[in-house]
Amino acid sequence: MSFSLSAKAQAFLADSEGKKIVFTNGCFDLLHPGHVGYLAEARALGDLLFIGLNSDASVRRLKGPGRPINGEEERKYVLEHLRCVDFVEIFHEETPHGLIAKIRPHCLVKGGDWKREDIVGGDIVTSSGGTVTSLPFRRGHSTTGLVERIQSLNS
Repeated sequence: MSFSLSAKAQAFLADSEGKKIVFTNGCFDLLHPGHVGYLAEARALGDLLFIGLNSDASVRRLKGPGRPINGEEERKYVLEHLRCVDFVEIFHEETPHGLIAKIRPHCLVKGGDWKREDIVGGDIVTSSGGTVTSLPFRRGHSTTGLVERIQSLNS
């Protein structure tokens, strides 16, 4: 099955011709300071930040039946209203490989918990002359830790 971009994403990319696009992806379920700092740092690597957002079904497959806590449209809305984010596209596949192949970003970014060689889509980006970056992990901030802290308050 071939991956297809939304009409809005196609228009965004057409309007962004000649600009350096940075791409990252994730669940971004409960946004916390670690996410916000990471996204601002990613955005600083180029002109525009394009986020591939895991769909609800994709998050459940990755994180388990209790997740996501916030639905995909809510997560998308929050991300779209961060100053450092220029575009958000929801994807339903296991990985963003198809989305990255369509976008062809100049820079692909993940958090420091990812080794550069393990970042999905890195092959696509580097074959086009782009860069793959693993930003330093921000300790002390995680969605799982936040969920555990909230659950402990109810115990």
